[in-house]
Amino acid sequence: MDSREALIALNLIENVGPVRARLLLEHFGDAPKILQASQSELRRVRNIGDETAGAIAGWEKTVDLAGELKRIQEFGCHILIQSDEDYPESLRQIYDPPLVLYVKGALTAKDKNAVAMVGSRMTTHYGIETARKLAYQLAYVGVTVVSGGARGIDTAAHQGALAAKGRTVCVLGTGINIVFPPENAELFGRIAESGAVITQFPFNRNADKQSFAIRNRIVAGMTLGTVVVEADLHSGALITSNFATEYGRQVFAVPGRIDSPRSKGCHDLIKKGAKLCEDAEDVLSEFEYLFPGSNRPPSPGETGVLPALTLSENEKLVYDALNNEESSIDEVIRRSSLPSSAVSVALLGLEMKRVVKQLPGKLFVRNQ
Repeated sequence: MDSREALIALNLIENVGPVRARLLLEHFGDAPKILQASQSELRRVRNIGDETAGAIAGWEKTVDLAGELKRIQEFGCHILIQSDEDYPESLRQIYDPPLVLYVKGALTAKDKNAVAMVGSRMTTHYGIETARKLAYQLAYVGVTVVSGGARGIDTAAHQGALAAKGRTVCVLGTGINIVFPPENAELFGRIAESGAVITQFPFNRNADKQSFAIRNRIVAGMTLGTVVVEADLHSGALITSNFATEYGRQVFAVPGRIDSPRSKGCHDLIKKGAKLCEDAEDVLSEFEYLFPGSNRPPSPGETGVLPALTLSENEKLVYDALNNEESSIDEVIRRSSLPSSAVSVALLGLEMKRVVKQLPGKLFVRNQ
């Protein structure tokens, strides 16, 4: 048994989390020796009681390692451990990094420049549109957008990054074979194709309150900072921002309406010192050494040239449906003959590429 297999087995044992595993590794030197140790030897390790020592010593009776290795192979995912080059460096630096990461897709060196984007599941139209726009802006300049794949803000963040043809990473609070929420099956597939879907949980692990908190620590731990787009005072997104603060990472909060309960959590974060975030520049300015202003694409008004090569087919159709006069989204839908959902995504892309401007009242015009 090699270290990777031994760590997968340890990850399957109840009550052996990252902190206890670190103590065990410090004591025994490597993972296979932990699984070979007797119960009495295991009890000599600090914070390893009788129950945990017994579970580790008798692991072969409860852990189906061969079955888990087969599931990994058949599902088409792979395992990263902390010694692997692709294991996120920022995550490796926290005090309780996951023993293993199940990865569908691939983590790359580009993901070291990652920002988390989180928020409420029960959100407003404003929150959804803001998350998509911010994620698009960040992904467009090379930032990897990390979120938790949940309904609401998380889903919008992933969608925005994908619309920019950028990288996004989804961190699950379940086993990698479980799609939760179920309507995000197609989204998770698209994320895995160009980014990664990851989890520390073994196959068939269902979601619960504890697993989401564990997931949130990974989201905060593998990123340079966390943007909270919309959250009430009891939102799980605030758990992620608390982890970010604990890990010494920057926290950003998007302001909202003062009379909206969905904005209370963000406003509370701002009062406590989070940086107010109105657009991607507020995030990028904190990491200017990574994303200098010269990386920003110029607008057609600055160059006089429409960057046609960067436009998708739908974006070209929507751009052609606009002119120098204000147009409602219904007019754009009629002129372009595209579905409303496709027009919304295309308009977002054109806005981020600075060839279209949105005016008050959801009116659109070419950016001159």
